[in-house]
Amino acid sequence: MLTEGSPKTRNRWWSLLILCAGQLMIILDGSIVTVAMPAIQRELGFTQSALAWVVNAYLIAFGGLLLLAGRLGDLIGRKRMFAAGLVVFTTASLLCGLAPSQEMLIAARFLQGAGGAMASAVVLGMVVTMFPEPKEQAKAIGVVSFVSASGASIGLLAGGVLTDAISWNWIFFINVPIGVAATALALKFDKDRGIGFGKGADILGAVLVTGGLMLLVYAIVETNAILLAAAAALIAAFVVRQAKASTPLLPLRIFRSGTVSGANVVQMLMIAGLFGFQFLGALYLQQVLHYDALRTGLAYLPVTVAIALVSLFVAPKLKPALALVGGLVGITVALLLLTQAPVNGQYLIHVLPVMILLGIGGGLAMPAVMGQAMSGATPEDSGLASGLVNTTQQVGGAVGLAVLSTFAASRTETELANGTAQAEALNSGFHLAFAVSAGFVVAAMLVALTVLRRSTAPELALAG
Repeated sequence: MLTEGSPKTRNRWWSLLILCAGQLMIILDGSIVTVAMPAIQRELGFTQSALAWVVNAYLIAFGGLLLLAGRLGDLIGRKRMFAAGLVVFTTASLLCGLAPSQEMLIAARFLQGAGGAMASAVVLGMVVTMFPEPKEQAKAIGVVSFVSASGASIGLLAGGVLTDAISWNWIFFINVPIGVAATALALKFDKDRGIGFGKGADILGAVLVTGGLMLLVYAIVETNAILLAAAAALIAAFVVRQAKASTPLLPLRIFRSGTVSGANVVQMLMIAGLFGFQFLGALYLQQVLHYDALRTGLAYLPVTVAIALVSLFVAPKLKPALALVGGLVGITVALLLLTQAPVNGQYLIHVLPVMILLGIGGGLAMPAVMGQAMSGATPEDSGLASGLVNTTQQVGGAVGLAVLSTFAASRTETELANGTAQAEALNSGFHLAFAVSAGFVVAAMLVALTVLRRSTAPELALAG
């Protein structure tokens, strides 16, 4: 039996910190670029439409490769996959910072997304295998949830500081020393050989799922219905292939658990609402309240603090269902409050309460939904389950951003055509987007109250 202070226990917590350092670096990169986009556009001469590819190239590679990377981690070793992902991500970050042209930056961002997928896909799988005891696992997942949920807010702040103080290149260069250190420490992890390829790898399945997911993310960010249908066809063909393959890339048995399937649906809907807020909330602060990059980042800081306190010290002590539903309620209320934010809004009255509520809601809901999404994973499939969790996060974020941006732009254009002043028109568009965001989270709550409650009732009864 391991005691709290035994060397093996201490090593596991140190390993968790290394995992979190790598994960934070990757999560930060998803948002740190946002505030540097105007500087990148000016220096490299991007048009407004081409500039979107600085983000899209990363999202397509990251979202498309997560499931494949998670399964490969099970086969060749999750620790090996994590370290390899850090190497790719760090190398790509250096190339991004040195990029002299649009083409090189976009290509390096795609490579960076691939490295991020390789490392991120296996993190939760490593956590549940390192911490099999329920209470310790809940604490460990709480730490990972904090890193995942707060990383975006920290990224906005760090992006503002680095861009204003030095240059946009340093939002990428900062990853290099962190990545090198994390990789060196990750190489000291215990050996993890994986389960091996057995009778062979499902190459056709890998091609179908990677192509399908990449096309899906691309179709969502481009709002292209034809490509969306093509992506759906590829994913459907992948499911058929997995049902028939002797050595499937994605064993369909993982979806037999209502808890795992339901938790992934809840997470996708919740992230759709939250990711849209992260992007559109920053635009509200900058375009309506006229905050600069640094002030915008500072405005998000209470979210990070609230998530840290709640996810680390409160959420592990609550039943998963109570934490999840309570968190979703908090997020919904916060988003509805934003629909009332005026053009001349004051931070202490109209923004700060929202940030605190979102932090509390995210701190409660994220660890609960991650824990339930991983609850049915066997040691052999934990990398796959981890990759699936990250995939639903990315798909949810892409869907949320595409849908909410479309609603906001459409409402704004209508208001401008009707003679409304620009600030009021923008604010009206944001109000509609925040209302739709709340709708996504309410849908997540309904799934949690039906599918998850029914699936986890015996577990919760025992936990009580």
